[in-house]
Amino acid sequence: MSAPEPSNRRIHGLRRPILKTIAGLRWWIIALVCAGTIVNYLSRNSLGVMAPQLMTLLHMSTQQYSYVVGAFQIGYTVMQPVCGVIIDLIGLRLGFALFACLWSMTGIFHGFASGWLSLAALRGLMGLSEAVAIPAGMKVVAEWFPDREKSVAVGYFNAGTSLGSLLAPPLVVFLSLRYGWQSAFAVTGALGFVWAAAWYLLYRSPAEHKLIGNAEREAITSGQAPAAPRRRSIREVLRTRRFWAIAQARFFAEPAWQTFSFWIPLYLATQRHMDLKQIALFAWLPFLAADLGGLFGGYLSPFLMKHFRMPLVRSRISGVVLGALMMLGPACIGLVASPYQAIALFCVGGFAHQMISALVNTLAADVFDPSEVGTVAGFAGMAAWIGGLGFSLTVGALADSIGYTPLFGALGAFDIIGATLLIILMRGVPPDGRPRQVANHGASFPA
Repeated sequence: MSAPEPSNRRIHGLRRPILKTIAGLRWWIIALVCAGTIVNYLSRNSLGVMAPQLMTLLHMSTQQYSYVVGAFQIGYTVMQPVCGVIIDLIGLRLGFALFACLWSMTGIFHGFASGWLSLAALRGLMGLSEAVAIPAGMKVVAEWFPDREKSVAVGYFNAGTSLGSLLAPPLVVFLSLRYGWQSAFAVTGALGFVWAAAWYLLYRSPAEHKLIGNAEREAITSGQAPAAPRRRSIREVLRTRRFWAIAQARFFAEPAWQTFSFWIPLYLATQRHMDLKQIALFAWLPFLAADLGGLFGGYLSPFLMKHFRMPLVRSRISGVVLGALMMLGPACIGLVASPYQAIALFCVGGFAHQMISALVNTLAADVFDPSEVGTVAGFAGMAAWIGGLGFSLTVGALADSIGYTPLFGALGAFDIIGATLLIILMRGVPPDGRPRQVANHGASFPA
């Protein structure tokens, strides 16, 4: 706690109680976002963990399971840009809490599914509401952090995606074996209501929060690029080359993460012949590695800026390139004989992907105005989930006929392509971040 800030204001002749400020409040805020992301990903990953069990109980084929996964992905894909626009319009406090209540209610209703069609319908509704997570998190980073700290903040907030995925196997398997599969959906769904209440009570913007000190508020605002003179339309934002640089990088990176999230347990059960308890023991390890990768990526960029004098944008792109090269590891999963070697390569992939994800997401806050970040993150997320959806449907259609080996190999190639295009499309963007606004917004494809 820092020293209380003086106030001479009085209420009915009495001095108003002085509120103490919290030192480093922005880090507490990002911890709250991380907690929400953990709850979000714990809820969505419950399906993947129980996939081997549910396919038997609900009489689903591999392709029908891919349709269930695809229903979530379609809902998520369609709604991400809508969520981004909504939180830009109504604000983070109300918007994030509202969507959290919706995904929690839908998650609980999963326990009433009686077949793959009803399960797919519920997954689609969950995708519509859970799509808020990344746009909301990126908007928090854009509002609460100076430019030099944004990649670190994204690393911590992005760790929630991996922590939720990490906690899902042991928690969901325990609940399923002890109390029945419906209980796993009920518990992971109900956690969202708790978080939504905490978020609505505790969150405010830096300009409105009563617990932020003047020094921290000034450090945030002075450390950010000047705001745009006017808010641009969605069309103007989407016509910029730097938007497409971010969107295509996410398009090529997302298939790996969605493969890890939705297909690892099923792959370990069908191809590596692990039972549910063995899956619970090992399936969380790639997500632990992913946590470390996200944090590493967050700190890598400031390290490169400090010790190698790299400009802001170039330091982000360098980390993305390193992660893309590391993705050649999981491309070889189908070539190794031992299931433990396969899990180790999944870990390499989790580490590499989250390093890429943290840095690409940070670029949205680096090169766009805070008032545009929710919109940019939403539409870029839509591009990402189109890539993930297409690949998941491909896995469902081909895994039983051609096997997983060529599919895993494709994941390594995707990130190399994405990193190459990112380098090309980010040329012309000022190396230290957000371009100055220009008068001619009618340019056909501005930086």
